[in-house]
Amino acid sequence: MKHRSGSPIAACVGAAIMFACALVFPTARAAVFDPKTFTLDNGLQVVLVENHSVPAVVQMLWYKVGSADEPRGKSGIAHFLEHLMFKGTEAVPAGEFSKIVAQHGGRDNAFTTRDYTGYYQVVAADRLGLVMEMEADRMANLRLTDELVLPERDVILEERRSRIDNSPAAQLGEAMNAALYLHHPYRLPVIGWESEIAALGTDDALAFYEQHYAPNNAILVVAGDVTLEELRPLVEKHYGPLEARDVPPRVRTQEPPHLASRRVVLRSDQVREPSWRRSYLAPSYTYGDMADPYALQVLSELLGGGPTSRLHRSVVLDERVGAAAGSWYDPNAVDMSTFGIYGVPRQGQTLEAVEAAVEQVLANLVREGVTEEEVAAAKQRLQAAAIFARDSLQTGARVLGEALVTGRTIEDVESWPERIAAVTVDEVETAARAVFKEERSVTGLLLPDPAPAPVAEADPATPAPAPIQTPAPPPSTPAGRGS
Repeated sequence: MKHRSGSPIAACVGAAIMFACALVFPTARAAVFDPKTFTLDNGLQVVLVENHSVPAVVQMLWYKVGSADEPRGKSGIAHFLEHLMFKGTEAVPAGEFSKIVAQHGGRDNAFTTRDYTGYYQVVAADRLGLVMEMEADRMANLRLTDELVLPERDVILEERRSRIDNSPAAQLGEAMNAALYLHHPYRLPVIGWESEIAALGTDDALAFYEQHYAPNNAILVVAGDVTLEELRPLVEKHYGPLEARDVPPRVRTQEPPHLASRRVVLRSDQVREPSWRRSYLAPSYTYGDMADPYALQVLSELLGGGPTSRLHRSVVLDERVGAAAGSWYDPNAVDMSTFGIYGVPRQGQTLEAVEAAVEQVLANLVREGVTEEEVAAAKQRLQAAAIFARDSLQTGARVLGEALVTGRTIEDVESWPERIAAVTVDEVETAARAVFKEERSVTGLLLPDPAPAPVAEADPATPAPAPIQTPAPPPSTPAGRGS
């Protein structure tokens, strides 16, 4: 089973997914996914995206609980429970869930983020009832013992060592995240701190399960070759009998005012090439009013969205100090979000030169603003980047599931193209001035240790390197079940 470190889920719940619903029609209201929805008596909201291009379906069950909802001192319990959900019920013993899915030609996995936990299966359309039966079963009937739980805890500790402790880039991201959020639980790593993971036990997992895993705390999204008339009886049969539970409200510690910028430097002998990052606190779709999230998406695209962006043209092509430079922004969150910028120096250049060049781009943008042409081109690129989203079996389930589980509505998703199209130059400039505040930022430097010997700068006549296509990861990458 694929490790859920970042692909494809991170790509779909990170910055890229927010554009995946951008089917734009210039003269008519865009029907992005045209979903149908209903709610069971037990509170389970069901969403259907019909797609009859292939005889297959995806079932995604999203729970409104993530690492930011964990009890104090129990970091990692949401991700731990995600693993343990595969440890069986009386009807489907430990380890059998994924085997059964595979035996029927399907695939499955799960993922945990700061705000939600999700489980999905992709199967032939005529196997939808089977995976519904098993998913509903483990929502209510999970059976855990120390013999199952404690070895899996060791698996997660090893996962942390391999994914975080053995990766300087991941360690820097973890340290930056802890520095960016002074008090909010987003500062905690999704996978958890090692000392707290090691202290988790069976009682912790069962308590978290009983508090949060209930139909009235979940969203079921089905996409593929099935109609509403076919889906509703299956949902009512398998999920309808489950009883609603009292679910604790999401009460999270809020951030105090930020008065000073922060700087994090990590040196490691594992680092071969230095890199630079900066993260700014930013509003999300559902939290904060300092700037419009749609304008911030356009800003991120024109600032650092590719080879025609300001950062690439200035830092890489004109100043020739960077091998790559770009930005990211993901407004999908229950609370605040992050606007990120990154740069990688060219051979012979320093992080100080990259940082100075990036800061000059930001200063120019804030002081001089942006042009109508830039904004129009950025909006067009956002729309064009996802023109085939409607044809993807899983994209609709991911976009809608993430939106609903973080507090948005179907209408919000369906109106995304119109809202992006309506973004103005003034809104982009206002967003930039609001977000690019030094006191609400943390800067991270990843350096070799010991520092490498100086390398002669490339000849100015040498063409600038091609843009690096994979941006630096957002500060909180989804964790998930390993092999």
